[in-house]
Amino acid sequence: MAAKIPFVRDMDFEYEQAQQVSPLIRRLVANNPGPFTFKGTGVYIIGSGEVAIIDPGPDDPEHIEALLRAVEDERVTHIFVTHRHMDHSPAAHPLAERTGAKVYASTIPPKPSDCDALRLEASDDHYFTPDINVVDGQRFVGRGWTIEAVFTPGHTTNHMAYALLEENALFPGDHIMGWSTTVIGPPDGDMTDYFNSLEKVRDRDYATLWPTHGPPVREVRPFVQAFIDHRKEREAQILAQMEAGKTNIKDMVAVIYADVDKRLHPAACHSVLAHMIRLVQLGKVVSMDPPCVDTEYRLT
Repeated sequence: MAAKIPFVRDMDFEYEQAQQVSPLIRRLVANNPGPFTFKGTGVYIIGSGEVAIIDPGPDDPEHIEALLRAVEDERVTHIFVTHRHMDHSPAAHPLAERTGAKVYASTIPPKPSDCDALRLEASDDHYFTPDINVVDGQRFVGRGWTIEAVFTPGHTTNHMAYALLEENALFPGDHIMGWSTTVIGPPDGDMTDYFNSLEKVRDRDYATLWPTHGPPVREVRPFVQAFIDHRKEREAQILAQMEAGKTNIKDMVAVIYADVDKRLHPAACHSVLAHMIRLVQLGKVVSMDPPCVDTEYRLT
C-alpha cells in the first residue's frame, strides 16, 4: 500500500475571477478543468499596482480577457512560466503583447526521446520560448515583492518554481500539487531529478506552497516528505511486481493502479517508466532494449 499523502482538495473559487488569497497574492482559476488540471490552471498575480503573473495558463480568449480585467489599471512587469506545458505557458505571449511585459522562464530544451512516448493531455507547448532565460537563484524585485527562481527539474527538464520571499511562499507549478501526485513522463521527465528537487524544496522550509493546480499546502515539510515516501514505496511495488514475474510496464500499471481512474493509466505508465529508468541507473533492473513503455525488463 502506497504511503499516505495528506492531499488537500477543497477550493473556494469562481472561474475567471481574481481572489485575494494572501496580502501579496491573488489567484485566478482558468476554466479548464480535467483529469490532469483538477479544477483548472491557477494563475497567480503578485503585488499591487506593479505586478507579476505566474503561469498565465491556456491561450483561451475569454481567459486572457479575464486576466486583463484582473490587472486593469495596473502595470504587469513580469510574466513567469514554470514550464512549457499547454495548461501553463500558451497565454504568456498573448498576455505580454497586451501588457508590454516580458516573459521569463528556463530555456533548457526538452530531452530527446529514444522511443515513442504516450501522448498526454497536458502535452508540451512546442512553440513556447521565453523572452528572458531564468536560472536557479535569480531574483526579481518589484514594488513590494521579491521573486526568487528555484530550479526544480523532474516533471520537465526546464521546470522552474518561484519563491515569494516576503511571504516565504513557493509557487511550485506542477512539481508539487496539493490534490494529486505529479506525472513524471520520460524523456523530459526524470525521476532522479524529481527526487532531488523534492528534497530541495523540503529542506527550504517554506511556509506555504501555492500549486498551479489545487489549493495551497500549509504543512509543507511533512507534505513533501510524504511525496518522497510515496515514490520510494512505488519503486518497492514495481520491484515486487517484477519478483512476481511481470516484465512489462502496462501489466504492472494494471495491478499497481487498479483503483485509479483508467483515463490516468497512460500517465501512470509514464511515471512507472520514469521509475524503471531510475532503477536501471541504480543497477537494480536491466532492460532488453532502450527503456520505453513496451520494453521488457528483468531484475538484476
